[in-house]
Amino acid sequence: MNTSEYDKLPIEAVKKVAPSVVSVVISKFLPKIKGVYGAPGLPFSNPFLFGEVEDGQKEKIKVGGGSGFIVHPDGLILTNKHVVFDQDAEYTVLTIDGGEYPAKVLSRDPINDIAVLKINAKGLPVVRLGNSGKLELGQTVIAIGNALGMFTNTVSKGIISGLSRSISAALGTGGEMEHLRGVLQTDVAINQGNSGGPLINIDGEVVGINTAIIFGAQNIGFAIPINWAKQDLEDIIKHGRIIKPYLGLLYVILDKKIQKQYSLPIDYGALVVRDHRPDSIAVVPNSPASQAGIMENDIILELNGEKVAEDKDLSDMLQKCVVGSEIELTVLRKDKQMKLKAKLEERK
Repeated sequence: MNTSEYDKLPIEAVKKVAPSVVSVVISKFLPKIKGVYGAPGLPFSNPFLFGEVEDGQKEKIKVGGGSGFIVHPDGLILTNKHVVFDQDAEYTVLTIDGGEYPAKVLSRDPINDIAVLKINAKGLPVVRLGNSGKLELGQTVIAIGNALGMFTNTVSKGIISGLSRSISAALGTGGEMEHLRGVLQTDVAINQGNSGGPLINIDGEVVGINTAIIFGAQNIGFAIPINWAKQDLEDIIKHGRIIKPYLGLLYVILDKKIQKQYSLPIDYGALVVRDHRPDSIAVVPNSPASQAGIMENDIILELNGEKVAEDKDLSDMLQKCVVGSEIELTVLRKDKQMKLKAKLEERK
């Protein structure tokens, strides 16, 4: 049977992108174990049950991995921050042609699940970045990823199931969590090895970075919109690091349910409040928010005259501002409304 014109579109799209997709291998120097023994079938989780640790001896062990894709011919690679979150680990990039390169983490985005790697190579094949702002529900998308170099360029096809989702994802094995808003939901089959790999449209343009799956659920995956990464790449090329504005407060976006629950005067804005952690503080001392005079239980109604609401989160609005710029916040304190000015700093 001849391949239909419709089927050829995804095939051609994958051919365009596949040479630029890489594996990211995570390695650590761990205590060397001798005399390994134990019962068959039991997980090797405790070396003291299965063997002896050699004093002072360590060996390099592969402990995980993910995917990435080349965005600059001189070796710039986009991946997920959670793939390269461990600052004590070493990272190696494997290319489709069999190349193996030590990788340096140039920068980890302090807001989004994005990181930029650098390898020492020239003339590499690069992807073409699309416009995630033009994605539509039901649009066909394709995920490409590598799992530790074992299953190179695994391809899955599906559709965009949702355009602006909020999820919480684990950053590492230490229990650190990151809250992500505005992510793409897809029904593409994504596995852990796909993390950091490209989500592409049928024109072969990258529209997202595959970032998370929900364990136990079928056909639910998430991707970071590629437009978020474009600014990060510009920052890397221009400044050598990812630059994000910092205000220095914790908040909850209000809605009618929260207003009713806590008998608040309004149903929109950002309520400045600490979270559930024992050491949590609502306003960071000496931060731009603190210097502007913002206090716990204030409600931020507007930023530069633009209303803060469910569909316009304060954090998303701040990301459109420039580090060093002065912003005006309209704040409600009890029954008094006031205007406060804050000068944004760079998030560290």
